[in-house]
Amino acid sequence: MRGADFEKCLGRNRMSMHSALLKWPVTRRDALPVALWSAQEIAAATGGTASGDFQCAGVEMDSRDVRPGDLFVALKGESMDGHRFVEKAFAAGAAAALVERPVDWPHVLVEDTGAALEALAHAARERADAKRIGVTGSVGKTGVKEAIFAALEKSSRGQAHRSVRSYNNHVGVPLSLARMPARSRYGVFEMGMNHAGEIAGLTDHVRPHVAVITTIAPAHIENLGSIEAIADAKAEIFEGLVKGGTAVIPADSEQYEQLRASAEKRGVTIVSFGRADHADVRLLDAIPAANGGSLVTAQVRDSRLCFTVAEPGEHWVSNALAVLAAVQAAGGDLGAAGLALAELGGLKGRGARHHVAVTGGKALLIDESYNANPASMRATLRQLGQTPATRRIAVLGSMKELGDFGPEFHRQLAEPMGEADLDYAVLVGDEMLALARHLGKAGSGTLGKTPAFAHCDGPAEAIAALQEYGLTAGDAILVKGSNSIGLGKLVDHFTRRV
Repeated sequence: MRGADFEKCLGRNRMSMHSALLKWPVTRRDALPVALWSAQEIAAATGGTASGDFQCAGVEMDSRDVRPGDLFVALKGESMDGHRFVEKAFAAGAAAALVERPVDWPHVLVEDTGAALEALAHAARERADAKRIGVTGSVGKTGVKEAIFAALEKSSRGQAHRSVRSYNNHVGVPLSLARMPARSRYGVFEMGMNHAGEIAGLTDHVRPHVAVITTIAPAHIENLGSIEAIADAKAEIFEGLVKGGTAVIPADSEQYEQLRASAEKRGVTIVSFGRADHADVRLLDAIPAANGGSLVTAQVRDSRLCFTVAEPGEHWVSNALAVLAAVQAAGGDLGAAGLALAELGGLKGRGARHHVAVTGGKALLIDESYNANPASMRATLRQLGQTPATRRIAVLGSMKELGDFGPEFHRQLAEPMGEADLDYAVLVGDEMLALARHLGKAGSGTLGKTPAFAHCDGPAEAIAALQEYGLTAGDAILVKGSNSIGLGKLVDHFTRRV
C-alpha cells in the first residue's frame, strides 16, 4: 500500500472509531451514573428538598463509620438522635446529610429520615437492573450470603452488591439497598428476625428474585414458641418474591413440607437442596480435603459438579448446596460458584481461624463468637471433634432467646461435647449453669468422656480460666456463644498475641 492510500485508510479508521465512540453508551447499564447518588436523585426519591448540588459515594447511618463522600442519614430512635452527630459526620468527610431540620452543610431536608431511607432503598431497587437474592435461616445465613456474593462477584467481574456485616434488620436492610449501585447486576441481602412478621417487612423492601432459607433451628424460640412457628416466620421471605421468582429450601429439614407448602401458595418455582433423594441440588459425596475443608460431588439438576469447599464442617457442605441452588436460580455461573467456595475464608465471629502464639508454638483458635443456637453449637462442636489437635478445648457462651426451653437445650450440649472428645471446657454466662450442673453430676451417663470444665460469669473470667489451664502448641480452641456474651473480647485478647 502506498503512503497516500495508507493515510486515507488510517483516516477512515479514525472516523470509524470516532463514530463508535459517539454511539456510546450501547446499553442501558452503561448510561447509568457512576456516582451512587446525586442531590437531585436523593430529593426525588425521598420527596425532600436539596440545599444545593452534590454527589455521594456511599450511605452511612453511624457517624463513626462515615467515610469521605458518604451521605450521612441522621436517624432518630427512641433514645438516640442522629442529628446530634451531623457535625462529627462532616468532620469525617461526609458529602451531605439526610436530615429533618436544616444544617449548615449540604443536605436534603425531609419530614422523616427513617421513611426517607426506605424510600431511597426502594429507588435503588427500582433503578438497578439487578437480580436480587434474599437469604434467611436459623443458622448459616451470613456465611451463605457471603458465599453467594463471592460467586456472583466473580462471574459478574465486580458488579455484585451485598449487605455487609449483619445488616439484616428493619434499618440494616434498607441501608444495604440504598447502597446498591445503579450498575449492579446482582444484589444479595440477609434478612434476620426474632419475632413473627419481621421478615415480611424486610422482604417487601428487597422484593427478591430468589429467596433462600438455609435451615430451621430453635433460634428465637423464646419469642416464637415452636419450631413450626419459626419455620412460618422464615417462610415470610417468600411473600416478597417477584413474579416468576424462586424459593430455595432445605430438603433435609423436618419442616421441608411446611416450607414447600408456604412457597407453593406464592406460585413460585421451588428448588430444594440437601442429601435427600428428592433434592434438586443433591449431595452425592463429600470427603475431607487436605486443607480441612471438603471435596464435594453434587447433582445440580442434569449436571454433576465436583468442587472444593474451603470452610470445614458438614454444615458448610450443606451451605454449599444452598449456594449452588441460589446462584443457578439467579442466572449466575456455577463454575464461578465452585471457585468462590474453594477460596472462601472464615468470617470474623463466624468461623475465622487464627493461629495464636502459645507455649511451645502455635494453637488453632476457631472464632464462632458472634452467634449461637442449639443447632450451630452441635455443628461446630462436631467440627472441633474432627479437627486434628493435641488437645481440644471449647469456650462456650450462653445461647440467648431460648426462654423456658433454655435449660434443657443447654444441658443437651453434654452429648456433642462428649462426641467432640474435649479435654477442657469453659462455660460462660448464667444460662450455662444448667450445663455445668449436669456435667458436675457423678455418672451423668450422656458422655463418652466428661471433660474438665470451669464456669465463668463473663469473658474476663474465661480468659483467666484459659490462662490458668495453660494453652500449648497443637491445641484447638473453639470459641462459640451468643454475641451478647462478649466472647469476641476473648478472641481479640488471644489473637493480639499472634
